[in-house]
Amino acid sequence: MKNLIKQLISDKTATEEIANLEQLQEVIGYHFTDSSLLKAALTHTSYHSKEEKYSAFERMEFLGDSILGLIVAEFIFNKFPHYTEGNLSKLKAKLVSRKFLALKAKEFNLGKYILLSSEAARNGGRLSRSILGDAMEALICAIYLDSDIKAAADFIHKFIVKNYKSPLAEEDMTNYKSKLQEFTQSKYQVVPEYKIISENGPDHDKTFTVEVYINQKLWGSGKGNSKKEAQQQAAKSACTKLKL
Repeated sequence: MKNLIKQLISDKTATEEIANLEQLQEVIGYHFTDSSLLKAALTHTSYHSKEEKYSAFERMEFLGDSILGLIVAEFIFNKFPHYTEGNLSKLKAKLVSRKFLALKAKEFNLGKYILLSSEAARNGGRLSRSILGDAMEALICAIYLDSDIKAAADFIHKFIVKNYKSPLAEEDMTNYKSKLQEFTQSKYQVVPEYKIISENGPDHDKTFTVEVYINQKLWGSGKGNSKKEAQQQAAKSACTKLKL
């Protein structure tokens, strides 16, 4: 009897997965020749059992990241001809960031279609910036492998960079860590010291808190989903206090 119940649950889950895959293809306007590529792109590492060491998700994320970088670089190169190499790099970093990709993924509810472990789902994985960003990259890879670079580019233009008109704000162009370090080296002949105060949240969606010290005096603190982002926010806080 237990085996029968398990089989019924398994059959129901499989049917729902197929329906979700078909629905997502309608949403993105691309229909896969090989639907197994789409399923692989949506099957998060957490969904596999501990015994299964291989996950196509991370490999597809890796290739998708490179494809995304190329298409975005070409897009901003043509879109903003007056930008310097440095500003192009900063804008590219913004458009391929987990934060921006997750925002775009939420616009067509990508999280609904990702296969997650029950634990990851309970912990808010379907809205996780990290998981959504990774899934977007894996999906780009799946489209590329199923078709070609043009199909992948069409998806990127439609769902990631479409209607992007805003140039970098002045704040986006500012590297606060560099700005703070230039000041402290010039005035005190020292470099700022960054200390990680805390790490909160599950592995797939951590929040770091960092404090920055100058000559052992606390000048600022900041939070971010990566150590680098938290350090940048702490440096920004210090620059504000120092009126730089």
